[in-house]
Amino acid sequence: MSHSTIRLTTAQALVRFLAAQYTERDGVRHRLIAGTWGIFGHGNVAGLGQALTEAGEDVMPYHQGRNEQAMVHAAVGYARQCGRLSTQAVTTSIGPGATNLVTGAALATINRLPVLLLPGDYFASHAADPLLQQLEHPVEADVSVNDTLRPVSRWFDRITRPEALIPSALNAMRVLTDPAETGAVTLALPQDVQAEAFDWPAEFFAERVWRVRRPAPDPAELADAVRAVRAARRPLVVAGGGVHHSGAEDALKALADATGIPVASTQAGKGSLRHDHPADLGGIGHTGTAVSDDLARTADLVVGVGTRYTDFTTASGTLFQNPEVRFVNLNVTAFDAHKLAATTLVCDARAGLTALTRALAGHRVDAGYEAEYRAGKQRWERVVEAAFGTGDDSAVPTQSQVLGALDAVVGDDDVVINAAGSLPGDLHKLWRARSPRQYHLEYGYSCMGYEIPAAIGVQQAAPNTPVWALVGDGTYLMLPTEIVTAVQEGLPVNVVLVQNHGYASIGDLSESVGAERFGTAYRYRAADGSFTGAPLPVDLAANAASLGMDVLRAKTVGELRVALGTARASDRPTCVYVETDVERPAPAAPPAEAWWDVPVAEVAAHEAAVRARVRYDREAVARRRHL
Repeated sequence: MSHSTIRLTTAQALVRFLAAQYTERDGVRHRLIAGTWGIFGHGNVAGLGQALTEAGEDVMPYHQGRNEQAMVHAAVGYARQCGRLSTQAVTTSIGPGATNLVTGAALATINRLPVLLLPGDYFASHAADPLLQQLEHPVEADVSVNDTLRPVSRWFDRITRPEALIPSALNAMRVLTDPAETGAVTLALPQDVQAEAFDWPAEFFAERVWRVRRPAPDPAELADAVRAVRAARRPLVVAGGGVHHSGAEDALKALADATGIPVASTQAGKGSLRHDHPADLGGIGHTGTAVSDDLARTADLVVGVGTRYTDFTTASGTLFQNPEVRFVNLNVTAFDAHKLAATTLVCDARAGLTALTRALAGHRVDAGYEAEYRAGKQRWERVVEAAFGTGDDSAVPTQSQVLGALDAVVGDDDVVINAAGSLPGDLHKLWRARSPRQYHLEYGYSCMGYEIPAAIGVQQAAPNTPVWALVGDGTYLMLPTEIVTAVQEGLPVNVVLVQNHGYASIGDLSESVGAERFGTAYRYRAADGSFTGAPLPVDLAANAASLGMDVLRAKTVGELRVALGTARASDRPTCVYVETDVERPAPAAPPAEAWWDVPVAEVAAHEAAVRARVRYDREAVARRRHL
């Protein structure tokens, strides 16, 4: 083995190391860190900024962002589109640049998506102390604002000596590529250490391939799961994001084809089966379909595949009501597999589903059960058609008609991105997912502002794929700045901007819990001080145009359909702006099919809150613990 060394700064060494890292799964190799996003300040410009300049685009592509949180969202969108086999790094200066990473890091870790964060930090030597933007802690000299990233990172280290980078960088790659551990990884980089030279062992820069494991199921656990499925009369599969992360869609289809077990999906798992598969029942839980939730209430066995069982999925513990219901959880992460006192199958989703299908050879659910859920699926399809219904082409569209118009335009491989507001509920209930990557909902953190930067990341990962970022006016105002990046990079992302003059989703929720839509409308103050005056005269379409997008304004259903087709055919970033009719009752998305626990004031002076508490107490009694 060579003992030669290479003299580089810490930042130069890190960039060279990252460029030599690869993943491999099923014999296919991917570059692990495909590029670096960066906004430069005094905390990283002389270190990582200089290193990226010296390395050049061939070694480490650089992407210029406008907001640090948005850069993380773009990297996360890229990683999800790549099946977690490739991601991007994000570098920031110290201070506000670093703390702006926290929301994106939380989103990545909650959604189990890899991203590498490289914030600048104080001087390790304390030679200059305090620095511009440095937090001084009165009793802990080694604390910096970067410590806010500890609880939202799956691995965190502060590199206080050049040689400390070697074990830490290797651990960072280990975590990023481990399907059971992955999330945000943070290497905080003191700015003096970034620029400090060291004689690095040449082996540190050798090409490394990190094999992404597909752990097989334990034979005893598999036998237990098979017995449970064979004994069940009304089994139901709940497909989560782990199906997509594993690339297990075909294995899930094989299980459904062989056994007839129906499949409902979480927000992250939607698209695990194509929408027109006979066993696909659509979304489950608070934003689920009627057929999924009806079957969930009577299921005697729930097979969770790659799901975390969030409160939306379980309807806050009220959905699975069969007194005999039991759970089998297939998950690569033991932490999730053990939820709901389940029989566990801790393994890769594709490996586990393949083994389960093989072991269940000859087993199929009762024909009457199949007929029941297929009839329910047909009934729900009529609900979707009614919600999407075109009606009068000259009418102002409802939000569900916006989705119907988009549904008619997209192809099988288009990607539709959303994260927050009222759209996630409508999409989960109504969208017809045609391919595994089409439905891209970030609903682990439900972060307003995710959609536009994530669309950029997805477009980078899939350059010839039409990508749609669906945003309401509230979400758009949170983080529109990366439109500039899309224009700069020539990325033809499409933004569907729905103007409904406020926080529509929270407005509805506020009304249901007795808060009477307080603080949710974008309107002038009225004489009584409330925000109930005329809508604010903001022109978000003009704003998008000022940032460099082509803008198409659609006032009617007919104009919307034409605008969406034009946007899809364009090779430039394009915004389709539409103001929806929030007063017209139909066609509209169907209401929630299951409860969601949002605690209501136990005592209140307003009658609306008193009535809401009565409803809350009536629903809450259905909560149960599965033991």
